[in-house]
Amino acid sequence: MATTSISNMVVTLEAKNPPKLQAAPAASSSSHTLVTTTRKPSIMTCKAAISTQLKPERPMPPKQEQLDISSVWRKLHGEDKWAGLLDPLDPGLRLEIIRYGEMAQATYDSFDYDPYSKYCGSCRYPHEKLFEYLDMTHMGYTVSRYIYATANVSLPSFFKRSRFPHKMWSDRANWAGYIAVSDDQTSKSLGRRDIAIAWRGTVTHTEWLADLTNYLRPLSPEIPCGDQGVKVEAGFMDLYTDKSPQCRFCKYSARHQVLSEVRKLVEKYEDEEVSITITGHSLGSALAVLSAFDLAETGLNVKKDGSGIHISVITFAGPRVGNWRFKQRLELDHGVKVLRVVNTHDIVPKSPGFIINESSPEWVYRLFKWLPWSYAHVGVQLELNHRDSPELNPNGDASCAHNLEAYLHLIDGYQGSNLGFKSATERDVALVNKSCDFVKDEHSVPPVWWQDMNKDLVRGSDGLWRQPERPRHVDHPEDIDHHLNQLGLLQSQS
Repeated sequence: MATTSISNMVVTLEAKNPPKLQAAPAASSSSHTLVTTTRKPSIMTCKAAISTQLKPERPMPPKQEQLDISSVWRKLHGEDKWAGLLDPLDPGLRLEIIRYGEMAQATYDSFDYDPYSKYCGSCRYPHEKLFEYLDMTHMGYTVSRYIYATANVSLPSFFKRSRFPHKMWSDRANWAGYIAVSDDQTSKSLGRRDIAIAWRGTVTHTEWLADLTNYLRPLSPEIPCGDQGVKVEAGFMDLYTDKSPQCRFCKYSARHQVLSEVRKLVEKYEDEEVSITITGHSLGSALAVLSAFDLAETGLNVKKDGSGIHISVITFAGPRVGNWRFKQRLELDHGVKVLRVVNTHDIVPKSPGFIINESSPEWVYRLFKWLPWSYAHVGVQLELNHRDSPELNPNGDASCAHNLEAYLHLIDGYQGSNLGFKSATERDVALVNKSCDFVKDEHSVPPVWWQDMNKDLVRGSDGLWRQPERPRHVDHPEDIDHHLNQLGLLQSQS
């Protein structure tokens, strides 16, 4: 891709709509165009004549169109446990993995991490325009609601707070992800109406592993389950089920937010074939698996007419979530399909359960799998190796090996065992360095380059620099109580 410096561009800055400058996430083979997004309302003055659109000297190829997978989507989503599709990697499956990986990446690209921002811990954009601001409208999904989680003492690294408590948007909540649904045209190509749930994780850093108690606790009573032997990691359960009645964003737990919205969408599209696809990276992967279990356990994978709804999970860099009984009930009793993408050098998928897990000698695991620190991974694993990529530093640190953009780069180039590494979609390697320093120096990509212009400050008509106001955050749909009541959960909300 030809590089273009600012001096090669003609720029204009409209007085009332200062742009947020960022690179477009590559949701397809050609997402290399620099775009701007505007924040309204705000006023800014500038002596320079700058354009609102940053364009390269030559046009970039068009974005990749949505492939028609209507006849094979069930196989791509694990109907046969991905038999024959992983080695070599099926081209259609590759695109599906990248697509949902981009949905997970969107939670990072839009999250406000800045402790000097009064909106720290929130999403930068309103839900109805999330994909527009991230240049992802071509994916053909509409965000129906955001998911919020309350501050969790078990996993403090997940939560980000502003250093200005008197100005914080919320002193208890953090944005945790979103629920989206495919539009009519995309649903036709997909062969069904797809409800997608994307959970935010922890970007590249792995410090949150120290927060894990390595303690399995029973799923009930937080999630009623017919098998009392099912157990999950305590911190994941707290994050998913905790609520804060004093907070308008967290007066409903993340669990209740998800269940009520999925029920509403399933009811809305009851005359169509519907699927539920859940994705997440790192800690978001654990929430994806846990919420998939919950949806199936609650019966939301069955329509009123008795027909089933396919639930699949595509995760990246995910830790173990529960014990052997959790794995059995998820896979055998409920038929949830899980594809776990891991990097062999990433430490997160190896935890918790370092001592006793599904990788232990069979006799050891059978003997000790009932212990409260004995974990088991769920689903099917697709193992990658970042040292196979000629564009990444083979000696990158632990956070690099855990980076989601690096995972998507590896999926793009992975062909199969001993088949070499070659980009299948011409994905821009610069995306890997959004939040880390992993790309080899020969590519001249600066590390940690994804950032806001001027730390998100704009200059007002009075000449002062300040952070502009953002649209008021929508907390919950007006009909959430109705759907919780239909699920028999409204009483537990009190």
